[in-house]
Amino acid sequence: MAEKTVLLSTAYLAPIAYYLQMKNHPQVIIEKYCHYVKQTYRNRCYIASANGVQTLSIPVVKPDAPKCFTKDIRIASHGNWQHLHWNAIVSAYNSTPFFAYYADDFRHFYEKHCTFLFDFNEELRVLVCSLLDIAPSLSYSSAYIAQISPDELDLRETIHPKKPICVGDFNPYYQVFKERYGFQPNLSIIDLLFNMGPEAILFL
Repeated sequence: MAEKTVLLSTAYLAPIAYYLQMKNHPQVIIEKYCHYVKQTYRNRCYIASANGVQTLSIPVVKPDAPKCFTKDIRIASHGNWQHLHWNAIVSAYNSTPFFAYYADDFRHFYEKHCTFLFDFNEELRVLVCSLLDIAPSLSYSSAYIAQISPDELDLRETIHPKKPICVGDFNPYYQVFKERYGFQPNLSIIDLLFNMGPEAILFL
């Protein structure tokens, strides 16, 4: 039986569950034409800091219309968010075994201007897939996919910060603050990369 094509929404430094699906499904479609929804992984990620789990949210420009395609959402220029996010990432992960190994790959994303959230997320996703050495056959929706076929798996709204983790098993791995807070599952993929380096793929 052929493996299903998985449908995903865009995500900022997506959680481990997201990349688990990319590894397990050779065909991936990323939805561009869903309506933008607040408080999702589209513009936020979760990292493990010295004070516990920390949320990093990209500020976006409020759409002119009540419903706006995710692909059209613009990143807000106020708040110096790139500087704040990078400082938070450095503070959380500079003592991890592989932060120095990957830092330069990620740093420039927090130094350059990017207009659209979708484009920024996708550039980061391409980098992460490269670092994990996974290469799914990926395409983008040309219109909102309303009808799901039997050979498709729709996880666009399933991988969500406010919903229980219900896709995949999570093998505990080394985390710097594990003794203080216990193992924190399904954080941003950078948590796995910075802690486990080239072995990260073995935990997906």
